[in-house]
Amino acid sequence: MTSKTKKLLIVESPAKARTISKYLGAGYLVESSIGHVRDLPSAASEIPAKYKTLAWARLGVDVDDNFKPLYIIPRDKKEQVKKLKSLLKEAGELLLATDVDREGEAIAWHLKEVLKPKCPVKRMTFEEITRAAIVDAVETTRDIDEKLVHAQETRRVLDRLFGYEVSPVLWRKVKPKLSAGRVQSVATRLVVVRERARIAFVEGAYWDLVAHLESCAPETCAFDARLRELDGKRVARGKDFDSTTGSVKDRSAVIVLGEETARSAADALASSTLRVDDVAKKSFSRHPYPPFITSTLQQEAARKLRFSTHRTMRIAQGLYENGYITYMRTDSVQLSGQALSATRHQVEEMYGKEYLAEQPRVYKSKSKNAQEAHEAIRPAGDSFRTPKSVAAALDGDSYRLYELIWKRTVASQMKDARGENTQVRIVGDAGALGTALFGATGKVITFPGFLRAYVEGSDDPRAELADRETLLPPLAVGEELKAGEIEPVEHRTQPPARFTEASLVKELEERGIGRPSTYASIIKTIRDRGYVWSKGAALVPTFTAFAVVNLLEKHLADLVDYEFTARMEDGLDAIASGRLDPEPWLRDFYFGSSKGMPRTNGVTTKGLKTLIGNSSEEIDAREISCTPLGQTDDGEAIAVRVGRYGAYVQIGDSDQRASVPDDIPPDELDIDKALAFIRDAAKGERVLGVDPETSKPVYVKSGRFGPYVQLGDPELTEKGRVKRGTKPKMASLWPSMSPEALTLDEALTLLSFPREVGVHPETGAVITAQNGRFGPYIKMADDSRSLPDHESLVTLTLDQAVEIFRQPKKSRRTQGGAVLAALGDHPQTGKKIEVKKGRYGPYVTDGTVNASLPKGRDPAEVKLDEAVELIAAREEKLRAQGKPTRKAKKKRAKS
Repeated sequence: MTSKTKKLLIVESPAKARTISKYLGAGYLVESSIGHVRDLPSAASEIPAKYKTLAWARLGVDVDDNFKPLYIIPRDKKEQVKKLKSLLKEAGELLLATDVDREGEAIAWHLKEVLKPKCPVKRMTFEEITRAAIVDAVETTRDIDEKLVHAQETRRVLDRLFGYEVSPVLWRKVKPKLSAGRVQSVATRLVVVRERARIAFVEGAYWDLVAHLESCAPETCAFDARLRELDGKRVARGKDFDSTTGSVKDRSAVIVLGEETARSAADALASSTLRVDDVAKKSFSRHPYPPFITSTLQQEAARKLRFSTHRTMRIAQGLYENGYITYMRTDSVQLSGQALSATRHQVEEMYGKEYLAEQPRVYKSKSKNAQEAHEAIRPAGDSFRTPKSVAAALDGDSYRLYELIWKRTVASQMKDARGENTQVRIVGDAGALGTALFGATGKVITFPGFLRAYVEGSDDPRAELADRETLLPPLAVGEELKAGEIEPVEHRTQPPARFTEASLVKELEERGIGRPSTYASIIKTIRDRGYVWSKGAALVPTFTAFAVVNLLEKHLADLVDYEFTARMEDGLDAIASGRLDPEPWLRDFYFGSSKGMPRTNGVTTKGLKTLIGNSSEEIDAREISCTPLGQTDDGEAIAVRVGRYGAYVQIGDSDQRASVPDDIPPDELDIDKALAFIRDAAKGERVLGVDPETSKPVYVKSGRFGPYVQLGDPELTEKGRVKRGTKPKMASLWPSMSPEALTLDEALTLLSFPREVGVHPETGAVITAQNGRFGPYIKMADDSRSLPDHESLVTLTLDQAVEIFRQPKKSRRTQGGAVLAALGDHPQTGKKIEVKKGRYGPYVTDGTVNASLPKGRDPAEVKLDEAVELIAAREEKLRAQGKPTRKAKKKRAKS
């Protein structure tokens, strides 16, 4: 066989390439692109020299030439492109087998544009990586779908214009290094709006009664009933209260029980006879859930397995690439004929024919923007492997996710669950308060149907099934009941629940905002940018997020309008189907519609460029960064503000201010806490005495990075700024010191560094002892060494310093930080995972890969599974950047 008869098949992932190569013969060269091989410049340094002087170059999009993108090959992809070109020289045909979605189609197109093949080029697609699917895909190739490419290119250009035009506004008006995004900013707004509702929430209180009853029948059975009505009026429940006032919405419709009334009613009913007034039975049936799509898989994995969206997608990607499941980025709930046959066969085999639906169930997508005709996410192949059969081949996380997908798929072709609901009305005499009406509900599953395989929201279907059944004894109208205790119970209304990753994904999907395949990266982005942090499973917005959303809502409202963002998706779908031309659509978005011309974006005649230009000068940075808390007893306004170094509370425009801890949720910061922060900050700023050498005062102060001492005061200009060269000397306190107990002598010791230890007898260089951002150290010319503790700064002698420099230098990476917690062994590699203290904050490590903890995450609360996820995400990022990963390091070590 000559080399030119070989076919070069390119996929995105090395793992996918390895799996596919097992199914193809020697006539194929299978290689990966390692993701995108071409993209818009991500930094000014990547812009080619000939474009740097052009006005549009910073955008990477020529907005004056039909929004033509400027594509470059990133530095970390040049070696891979070179390798692919070399392999292509040996091939007689090029097969582009990237993912079967818009992004995959665009990657295939970019590969063709970059490699410039002279041989035939074919597009190969498949939705599962099995031998049969790959062989079939090789025989049924097609051309690249230009419409899908246009849609993906338009999306990329749209997101670049949005991000690169809006983000600089945030840098100027809020603080540096923030980012804006078409979907990212809307997701942040949803989280902030929910937190505002929690802040505005006013608690309401109400009481009701619970009667502990027994029937008098031979089949005695205890059950509980709740008070529903009193004297013909419905008893108020939580839904009857206004969340912003704490008051009942309509007092004429309900009666609100207070403690006194509830206890009086309980006393009266204790001596009353309770009788069954009505028994109503009604049969019910429940349909099984459709197979998973991307968003429902993310939601269920979050609820059942406690996986983040990012973790779910990473594990699903591995299952797909290794041939266990079908493609995991889909919004179709359909199963192919082959899959239906496999599913129904497995139902009959494992649960019996009585559990199999009479006819194949066909599901329709409820997603507003459902697109490509993919299959749902299901086990791969024409015969499904059971979870038990793959347990030995999969790690713990992969097994649990596969089992979830398998159960959901199998359940989708099973019969309905059937049962019977019983509603019982019970009456009693509450004396002067009137007749009391209690209600009890019973629920019995008569045929479990699909619940035998899958119950949404629980890992153990049988346990969940038992939990969902509520047994009532046989009851007859007029029957007298034995009343045990009649218990008054107090209730308090609850604020709206914060979004979790699962509920945020559901909200975005229901609103038609973004694509399900991007939700994981969106949530990761708003975390990484410091817009949200996690408190348990809840997503908590930061005050930076409040400032950003304030700015966007007040000055760029269209860009975070939910309907506007959803219509953007409609436009992109129309481009994908060929119903819209990309250039006019982008022109309307960026420049605005011409007068009298139809608006293809369907929202506004103002374009992005006009919106940005009009708003930049109007935005009051101080106003948008302010979140009012209320007033002090003296009538002074107190508010949270966002500055360059984070959030702080301030009374009016005074100097009375204090930093806000990163881990305080906005709805928990009230006036009392704000004043406490300010009082504590004031305590930390006191005069310790006067330096005898300079006659300057010595202060101990509290700053964003902790307590510190300061020598003297700065000189100020007429505008109140510090004169250049007059900034006072400062020094941080050592870990063993406290601001309250600090003495003048200790402060002067801190301010004495760096100190000269002596002159090295061999080099003649001066050795100094210094306290730096990352701890105590000694320095000689350009060389430095860490010291074991701060006390060494004072006690270190010249001989000791010389001996330290004589020892080989250890890097911080090999030294490592102090161990804060040992979490256990990595489930895949067996390596010990620890939480350590690092120069940039706490991080988790397995000894090979280090991953920083998210901002505000308490190291003491980190669990093993979260650490594994952080390490895996860091490893993925290193791989994408072309840096050594765990496997590469092992290989290098062996060689």
